[in-house]
Amino acid sequence: MTAVTDRTDDRWDDGFIARSRRVGVGGIDVEDGDGGDEGDDALLRAVSGAGSDGGKAPSPPLSPEGQALRTRLEALRQLVGLSRTRLDGKTLAEAGRVLDEAAARRGLSPQHTVVAIAGATGSGKSTLFNSLAGVQISETGLRRPTTAAPIACSWSDGAAGLLDRLEIPGRLRRRPRETSEAGALRGMVLVDLPDLDSAVRAHRDHVDRVLALVDAVVWVVDPEKYADAVLHERYLRPLAGHAEVTFVVLNQVDRLPGESADLVLDDLRRLLDDDGIALGEHDEPGATVLGLSALTGEGVGELRDLLAQFTQEKGAATRRICADVDRAAVRLRPLYVADGHPGPEIGEAARAEFEDQLAEAVGAYAAGLAAERAWRRNAGKACGTPWLRLWRWYENRRAPRTLAALAVIGGRGSAAAQAPDEEEVTARQRVEQAVRAVADAAADGLPDPWAQAVRETAVRGAEQLPEALDEIAVTLGPAVAVPGAKPPRPAWWPAAVLAQAAMTLLQVYGGLWLVGQIAGVLEPRLMPPVLLMVAGIVGGPLVEWTCSIAARGPARRYGQDAERRLRQAAAGCGRARVLEPVAAELLRYREVREQYATVSAGGTKLSTTRE
Repeated sequence: MTAVTDRTDDRWDDGFIARSRRVGVGGIDVEDGDGGDEGDDALLRAVSGAGSDGGKAPSPPLSPEGQALRTRLEALRQLVGLSRTRLDGKTLAEAGRVLDEAAARRGLSPQHTVVAIAGATGSGKSTLFNSLAGVQISETGLRRPTTAAPIACSWSDGAAGLLDRLEIPGRLRRRPRETSEAGALRGMVLVDLPDLDSAVRAHRDHVDRVLALVDAVVWVVDPEKYADAVLHERYLRPLAGHAEVTFVVLNQVDRLPGESADLVLDDLRRLLDDDGIALGEHDEPGATVLGLSALTGEGVGELRDLLAQFTQEKGAATRRICADVDRAAVRLRPLYVADGHPGPEIGEAARAEFEDQLAEAVGAYAAGLAAERAWRRNAGKACGTPWLRLWRWYENRRAPRTLAALAVIGGRGSAAAQAPDEEEVTARQRVEQAVRAVADAAADGLPDPWAQAVRETAVRGAEQLPEALDEIAVTLGPAVAVPGAKPPRPAWWPAAVLAQAAMTLLQVYGGLWLVGQIAGVLEPRLMPPVLLMVAGIVGGPLVEWTCSIAARGPARRYGQDAERRLRQAAAGCGRARVLEPVAAELLRYREVREQYATVSAGGTKLSTTRE
């Protein structure tokens, strides 16, 4: 096996999108945590790659199974690193423990296979342990429990690091009898565990701790307790995915008369199938089930041959780690996989609706209408008759006094003062509603933790969005037609002014001509001055009407341009504060989902030659 490399100089940026470089299996540097509990410590070590370089064993070339496992471990490490800021430590603790233990095991001897013998009280596991070792190592007898602590027997040197990891002291480490059969088991480390149903809590703790670290397990059951609920519900069922590194041995078959042993074995296989454990029958990968008698030696040779073949394959550690990764992937699936979700992205319809609501909140349409009216009003002032312009000037002078008096009489002063506040509240509510709508659309179908992260990202980005939109509405100036800002005059304004001046001159000239005739200064000719005055009186409004018709198109375009600029400004503010952070969060989810797909892919299915 190849030791996992620890690189603390390769960092990933924990911004919206995490980027990492792959070196070895990909080192990741993280910030120091509180280290408050064992799960968090394991998670921090797993993410940072701490302790991954065992330095105790050479690194032979990896097999295809080892390459696939390394890829999956790297993906799991990346997955945990990318998820630390989105998921709580307890949720990722199991994945961190798997990475931590995998790094520790891969840093130790790949030439040894650690096999534990586990069973309930009275199953005869210590007798089987001694029978395989060929020497009395583990104490047997009627007193229960007999085995108080794990005892190890190693068939070859170089397993000290593995036994240190199991916390088996030197006084409990043994060597087997040197026989011709012992050479076939070279590389195996056999561990006899205390009773899994012991009344002593410390004994059960030893069992749980060692079972989480060994490469394979031989479960020893007897004809009386092979269906024990503690064995099946607490151990076999949770470890159903570890079938390829599992042996189930029915001991004491010498106590069963006739064909009873075969019947009990068939019932045992049925129970294992109910537990979800695949059985290695017909050369298929899975658990091995056989019957034997450790006391008489019946079937022990067959088990020894199977263990020898299993040890010589040197793939147990890889299989065990793969099974641990599979179990971690199953537990993490609800956090990363949303069944039926089309893809983590903000739809175009949701984007358009969000921008429309922001434009409505900032008053883009009303501002466009106001800009259009201002343009037409300014054009009318430029092209109107002088007499109409004088009348409008007079009305503007007296309008403020009239409106102030009406407000006092009608008692509307307080209502007028409250109107801006009500409009501000309404706009804020509309913005908040738009943010909730786009966040819900983006989070639709995502796993709960990532949906919550998307919503929180949208809410954080929208905290100052109403104020930013108010600033946009104020600072755009002519684009929203604020009072005091005049839109540009029409290009044909000089011609219209000259035409109105000509109409006014006709009226004045005709009037003076008529007055001169009345005063007797000029020769009486009534028709010409009257025609001139009529032409001026009719021509002035006609010019103004023509100009108003000509101003409709430019005024509409000017209003649409003002509305578009305000809409674009509001949409840009919404994109920068809400849509882009949400899109980055979705991109992070897409990245972790890809990593999870690699983790859960299962790699190359490990073959087995056990019969």
